[in-house]
Amino acid sequence: MKLRKVLKSKIHRAVVMDKNVEYEGSIIICRELMEAADLWAGEKVLIANINNGNRFETYVMEGNGKEIIVNGAAAHLVEKGDIIIIMAFAMTDEEITPKIVYF
Repeated sequence: MKLRKVLKSKIHRAVVMDKNVEYEGSIIICRELMEAADLWAGEKVLIANINNGNRFETYVMEGNGKEIIVNGAAAHLVEKGDIIIIMAFAMTDEEITPKIVYF
């Protein structure tokens, strides 16, 4: 069996609503978006910042409302209003169709 790492889900063109360098880390995503994109709290995600080209990994925390907040060291890589892509991957030996959510 040969496992491949493939895109499992993506939130496309999400807007960073806030950032907090002093927080312990993570990206806060509202429950609705997490469910639509099949993301779990604690799941590792790759973030691509469309505005400046930065890419970084962090983990998901559930938030309230329709918010996207980047925390900890990763907050240095975004600004409020930046447009980002949030991606999660899975290891599988089967083809999967990723869940794509447009912000």
